[in-house]
Amino acid sequence: MCPHSPPCPDASAPDREAAHTIVSHPEQGWSLLCNGIVIFEDTGELLPDGASIAPHRPTDLAFDRPARVRRPGPGSLTPPPSATRSGVPGLGTPDEAPTAGR
Repeated sequence: MCPHSPPCPDASAPDREAAHTIVSHPEQGWSLLCNGIVIFEDTGELLPDGASIAPHRPTDLAFDRPARVRRPGPGSLTPPPSATRSGVPGLGTPDEAPTAGR
């Protein structure tokens, strides 16, 4: 039974990792939480009933997938053609070499 007030989340609760750490062994890569869960530095977990939860890092989510490319549509914030390199006085087109004294 948890002595903390308010009590720590149960091992079966979705927020189970929010329980207080009661034993920590960072040199070995694990900690024991108040609710009986052993949590590992790779974010894997060992539950009190012996079940295990595989490591779950934020990179396992959509962050490691390429973003969808959206084509500019009406009202988008794309620069007008006059703001491109060829529209800036003195810079010329990308194929033109810059010349001194222009």
